[in-house]
Amino acid sequence: MTPRLAYAAFMLLAAGVFLLVRRCFPPPPQVAALPRTHRFILAGAAFVGGVFGAKLPFLFGVEAGDIAWAWLADGKTITTGLIGAYIAVEIVKLALGIRVKTGDSFALPLALAVAVGRWGCFFNGCCFGTATDLPWGIDFGDGVRRHPTQIYESAFYLTLAGVLFLLFQRGWLRGHRLQFALIAYAIYRFLTEFIRPEPEYAAGLTYYQWGSAVMAIGLGAQWVWERFNTGEPEK
Repeated sequence: MTPRLAYAAFMLLAAGVFLLVRRCFPPPPQVAALPRTHRFILAGAAFVGGVFGAKLPFLFGVEAGDIAWAWLADGKTITTGLIGAYIAVEIVKLALGIRVKTGDSFALPLALAVAVGRWGCFFNGCCFGTATDLPWGIDFGDGVRRHPTQIYESAFYLTLAGVLFLLFQRGWLRGHRLQFALIAYAIYRFLTEFIRPEPEYAAGLTYYQWGSAVMAIGLGAQWVWERFNTGEPEK
């Protein structure tokens, strides 16, 4: 199997895992009670926002005539994809007047899906880390043994899935599990950028570190605002 086919296969498998786990962990009653059209619109907003966000970093610096090509190229990133999906859903919820927290039922499926999908990146030889002398370093085709950051991220998301399952079982952080998952990923991504071959963007940090910082701070501020303005007890 070629690297590109392996990547596509793992992406399809990740989508299947997401749908299966989503079915096994149905949304809470208040979310299930939303009109079907509203749920469909929210799902569409997440998809569109995620696709746009994932491609956004690769459009910076592209000449006007190359924009269409850049959209069709392979480059994309999960960090800004998650940000785009989250913001799109929040905007649509505001427009539709939906005040129900809808993210909890997506946190665990998303974590498991990304844990699977990152193996596609591994076999495709993309998203690797910097050079390393550690015994588990991998040569991705350029003759340099590198950190297999795809495997690191898969292990992170698998661990996160275990934590989210515990939160689900215990009824903890109800209404904030997706925020918790995204903040945890933002912190993880910020730290692991130090072993990724990304150029500095500003103040010695990469574009993805700045994106991760904005994600964590924004979600944390939203969490605090909801905690003190909705009147709902934290669980």
